[in-house]
Amino acid sequence: MPSFPPRRSTRPGKSANPGRPGSSGSSGNSGKPFVLGAAVAAVAVLLGVVSYTATKPAEPTASGRGTVAEASGDPRAGVYPELEKLARRDAKDPLAVGRADAPVVMVEYADFKCGYCGKFARDTEPALVKRYVDTGLLRIEWRNFPIFGEESETAARAAWAAGQQGRFRQFHEAAYAEDAKEKGFGEQRLKELAEQAGLKDLDRFTRDTGSDAARQAVAKDQEEGYGLGATSTPSFLVNGRPIAGAQSPGTFTDAIEAALKDARKGAGGKAAGGK
Repeated sequence: MPSFPPRRSTRPGKSANPGRPGSSGSSGNSGKPFVLGAAVAAVAVLLGVVSYTATKPAEPTASGRGTVAEASGDPRAGVYPELEKLARRDAKDPLAVGRADAPVVMVEYADFKCGYCGKFARDTEPALVKRYVDTGLLRIEWRNFPIFGEESETAARAAWAAGQQGRFRQFHEAAYAEDAKEKGFGEQRLKELAEQAGLKDLDRFTRDTGSDAARQAVAKDQEEGYGLGATSTPSFLVNGRPIAGAQSPGTFTDAIEAALKDARKGAGGKAAGGK
């Protein structure tokens, strides 16, 4: 299976030392590990010798954009159909934003202690939401991918708990505010973030954060990310096209537009919106 390329740590001064469920970097896992489906495993065998070019933060183009795998040519270049199937499109998913039937789904694997994840959340995502999500063209599905230790794991479970009260996006915004991660994600701090996010039942929030259901949900997302070969954050899939890192806004726009072009072609040119 194609995997995300090895990258230096996305957190300055830290090495990405992933804590898999059950290791010292995790608070435990009572759920079953995420298992890739047979079709995805088959693709792993078929494409095991194929190397693709994902976005590279250190190599911007003259326009200042990263390089998405052949996004400017054939819209299917650099796209892996089996990875597209990882989009859950669950209309009841509290950690997703956008129409379940949107033509493009961007899956984001991220950690609340990751500085570059915060940069994407503050500097790039709001414009993508306004331009594509609000117009029904894009759905963003969040996957908790805690790789920076115990506080990452706890923050991930807290985000899931916020989602149970319909306030995930508000919690996400509060947790990724400028300098928020420097304050840590201890128990009291998480309650403060929950209050900022407008959660009404803080007692339930605390119970949900420590629940087996939260651990299982986070473990499922985490194992999905590891199964793809992602070892750093943030990592993305845009309709099956891998993107590594908090790239420039233009990089994501290029990938989304290429996916929209492909969606329109598949729908006989009847899909609305886009350029």
